Amino acid sequence: MKPENIFLVRHGQSEGNVDKEIYKTKPDYTLKLTPKGVLQATMAGNKLLDICKDKNAAFYVSPFWRTRQTAENIKKAFKAEQIMMSFEDVRLREQEWGNHIQNEFNDGFEEARDAYGSFYWRFPNGESCADVFDRVSDFFPTLYRDFDKFNYPRNTVIVTHGMAMRVFLMRWFHLTVEEFELLANPDNCDYYHLQLKSDGKYKLVNPAKKYEKPTHPYQYREGE
Repeated sequence: MKPENIFLVRHGQSEGNVDKEIYKTKPDYTLKLTPKGVLQATMAGNKLLDICKDKNAAFYVSPFWRTRQTAENIKKAFKAEQIMMSFEDVRLREQEWGNHIQNEFNDGFEEARDAYGSFYWRFPNGESCADVFDRVSDFFPTLYRDFDKFNYPRNTVIVTHGMAMRVFLMRWFHLTVEEFELLANPDNCDYYHLQLKSDGKYKLVNPAKKYEKPTHPYQYREGE
């Protein structure tokens, strides 16, 4: 039974969001929420509860520490009996930036990615957005199998990262690469709300943040 609502939630403000130098001393997956990030997650939980009301929910969470903390604080807004399912899924993790991140975070790789095209560019020893797309796509059959379960919860909450959220939308709504590259990361603890329509399809209730133009000049034009 399809849920009435699917929420894709970005983690709250993390240590890495306020100080990129921390990547030189701590692995990405261990970064925690700041006090502001905890507050953001708490507020996000209240917003989701306003929509979910007293109906139950299923949670799927990236195993990174900041996403787990975010999920824990979102859940505090719900009654314990409302949370029917809660799983960590490694396929929802952050894009891997490669081993270079420990010592060379500010080496121009982000600029090189934007100039080449963010979807196809791969961080050395890391992932491209296309790689993230593949593993998020692999998560979909798990989601669909759960939807088929008897009495599946009426709400689905997926707590993950900005890149995973964008490729989720790309995969779900069959966006082109060019359309994907205009999507901008949501702010910390912002969420995409997919609502079930009477025809069995989902609509994106809140518009995604977008760039005004691509970051690179390589634009395909049919017939040229």
